[in-house]
Amino acid sequence: MIKLVRVDHRLVHGQVAVSWFNSLDVNTIFVVNDDVAKDDFRKSAIRLAKPENSKLVMKSVDDSIKAINSGVTDKYKMLIVVESVDDAVKLINNTGDKIKGLNLGGTKPRENTKNYSKTINLTDEEATKLADLQNKGVEVWIQQVPSEERQEFQK
Repeated sequence: MIKLVRVDHRLVHGQVAVSWFNSLDVNTIFVVNDDVAKDDFRKSAIRLAKPENSKLVMKSVDDSIKAINSGVTDKYKMLIVVESVDDAVKLINNTGDKIKGLNLGGTKPRENTKNYSKTINLTDEEATKLADLQNKGVEVWIQQVPSEERQEFQK
């Protein structure tokens, strides 16, 4: 069962490994990222950040879509973390109605981005993709940590 999908350019770090993991009562952190899936160094670094009592899975976006659609992940209570809006949109759009919400936790400032909160910076194209998800019934919100007030995303 997917408890939360989160966009966070840092992937697994203290906020994810402690705050979100504990507040969601999950047992699995699923890192969905093409670069991580093929980079043993990044995988090792992420393994160091995961909570001791958790399962950690790291797959490419396409392999993650296949795993979710096959039902093999249904037995886990999962926090899915992606690095980018593009990865989140691809994952959500290709897994039927299995993902009903998207938490925006952190996207770093880049060229041609606008600031939507203290931790969210999006290009116009990313903002449009998120608005499209909302139009399809997916909840999209900004929230760094569970104790912070949730802010609905508005383009």
